[in-house]
Formats: sequence, structure tokens, C-alpha cells
Amino acid sequence: MPSPARTSVAAQHVAPVEQDSVLESSQESSNEVVARPEELRLLEALLFASTEPLDEPSLAKRMPEGVDVKAALAQLQADYAMRGVNLVRVASKWTFRTAGDLAWLMTRESVETRRLSRAAIEMLAIIAYHQPVTRAEIEEIRGVVTSKGTLDVLLETGWIRPRGRRKTPGRPLTFGTTEAFLSQFSLEALGDLPGLDELKGAGLLDTRLPGGFAVPSPSDDPELREDEEPLEPGDLELALAPAVEPEKSGES
Repeated sequence: MPSPARTSVAAQHVAPVEQDSVLESSQESSNEVVARPEELRLLEALLFASTEPLDEPSLAKRMPEGVDVKAALAQLQADYAMRGVNLVRVASKWTFRTAGDLAWLMTRESVETRRLSRAAIEMLAIIAYHQPVTRAEIEEIRGVVTSKGTLDVLLETGWIRPRGRRKTPGRPLTFGTTEAFLSQFSLEALGDLPGLDELKGAGLLDTRLPGGFAVPSPSDDPELREDEEPLEPGDLELALAPAVEPEKSGES
């Protein structure tokens, strides 16, 4: 076995060698960065600064003479192939784009605000307070004919839905509100809708109402009433179907 003195001396000789190796490696890495072709740096700067894709002739005008722009672009494209942004060619022009597998990071969801017409608001209120209610009953309450387009808008919001069919001639659809309606207006249940006094206080009802006028007590019981029948397949599609225009007489 080597003596402790010899072991210590050997260790002293090894340490400087390891330090020299680390320094050489660091210098080589630094030299690689410095030695990166200047034309690649120039292309990066031009492409990053441009708000639009650039073609090769436009890039060549800004580059030093003798630079093979096509080869430099190919090299730059290879350098960025595995990065968060890639150099891509679009319509014979070059630009940096987010890597395809990271496109989800750039996705932005937005909510489109749509104002309901007065007719739609009135119809929604009638459905909320009087459900289950048919289109004919809505028109009777409003005193005017209801446009089918207005009903379609409310169906598209998801705030109302067909409940069933009334057991009357023609078996018209009955409508009611949905959970989405409660969520939209921050209601725990339909019973939380404002009553007569609250509506008056909010200025939504005339204080000089006819005698006996009352606001119905709304109910969102999903069970069908005695005068309702279950929906049939295709009833929802029928509710959203465009109105059928009357046939025109033949013209020459």
C-alpha cells in the first residue's frame, strides 16, 4: 500500500490537471459562441425585427457581399428546428413562428357579448315566470305576434329549452328555462326571481297596475305537468328549424 505521504502528493498533482481541463472546456464553449457565423446573427435580427415575412432578395440586400443567403437560411432553420420558435417558409418568404406543438399556448378564449332585443327579453321573462308555456301563450301575454327568430336566439343561448308538448290540438311545444339561465342570472332557483313589489321598486312595472294584477310564482320543476306530453325525437331540431316560406306561384 502507498504511504499517506505519497497519496497526498499525488492528489496535489491531480487537482491542477482537473482545473486546467475545466478551464479549457469553458474556453472552448466561449469560442463556439463567438465563432458563430455573423450572417446567422444578421438574419436572426432581420427576421425578428420584421413584422412581415421576408423573401430572400430582401434579405440579401441587407447582408454583406458574398453571403449565400439560401444556405444561411437553411442553417438557421436547422438551428431553430427543436426550439420554441421555428424558422418557416410561407409563400416563398421566411418568418419565425411558434413551434406547432406549442400553438396551444397562444390560444386565447374570448366571450362574445350579444345584446338581446327587447322582444327577446320580454319573451325570456314570460317563459321564466309562466313556464311551461307555448309560443301561442307567449304571444297572448305580450299582445303581439312573436318572431320565430327571437325564439331561436333564446334557444341558442341555452337559457330556455323545449319541455314537452301541450295536450291540445296541434300539440304545440312547451318551453321552460334551464340551469344555464339560473347560472347566468346568479339564481339558486326560479323562486328567487323578483316578485311584484321588487319589480315595482326596480321600476320595471308601472305602479298603476289594474286591480287583481299579480306576478305568477315561477317553478322550475322538471317533471311534466298533467297537460304536457313527453318530447319526441327531433323536437329540438324542429324548434330551431328555419321558418318555411310559403310557395310562390309559378312565373314565366
